[in-house]
Amino acid sequence: MERDFITVVSGLPRSGTSLMMQMLDAGGIGPLTDRVRTADEDNPRGYYEFEPVKQTKRDAGWVPSAVGKAVKMIYQLLYDLPPEFAYRVVFMERKIEEVLASQRTMLERQGAQGAKLTDEQLAKVFGAQVAKCKAWLAAQPNFTVAYVSYNDLVADPRPQADVLSAFLGGLDVDAMASVVDPSLYRQRR
Repeated sequence: MERDFITVVSGLPRSGTSLMMQMLDAGGIGPLTDRVRTADEDNPRGYYEFEPVKQTKRDAGWVPSAVGKAVKMIYQLLYDLPPEFAYRVVFMERKIEEVLASQRTMLERQGAQGAKLTDEQLAKVFGAQVAKCKAWLAAQPNFTVAYVSYNDLVADPRPQADVLSAFLGGLDVDAMASVVDPSLYRQRR
C-alpha cells in the first residue's frame, strides 16, 4: 500500500517505542533506521533508531526519505518536524512508574547517572512536558495521532493492532500481534 505520510512512533523513552517499531515493521511499514544503536540487554530486539532525527532542528534533510516509512523519535523532537509533510503519530503511553524504573535500570546497567530528581519530581516534569506536547499535536493540521497504551498492548496485542491497521491504512495485524513478547515486559508496576 502506498502511504503519502510519515509514520512517527513517539513517546517517553522506555515507553514501548521500539516494540511499536517492531510491530509496524512486521505489519508492513518499513522502518527508517540506521541500526547504529544495536540490541542489548535492555532492548534485545534492537532500538530502531535513526541518528539524524536528533538533529532535525538543524537539518531536516532526512524527512522526505521517511514518507511511507516509520521513524522513531522522542516526543520533544516532534516540534522540529517541518510542516510541509503529513504525519501520523503513534504515541506510546506507559505507566510512569514503569517508565522511570526502566530508565533507572538501563542507566545503572550502562554505569550512567540519571537526573538528580526524585521519581515524583521526574513524573511531574514528564507529565507536564507530555501534556504540552499533546496539546500542541492537537493543534497541528498536518498531524494525526493515535495514543497506544503499552500496558494494554502487552496484555492483549490484537485489539491495538486492529486500531493501528485502521489508523495507518491496512497492516498485517496477525504479524503485528505476534511480535509482542510478554516476557520482555520487565518493569511492571
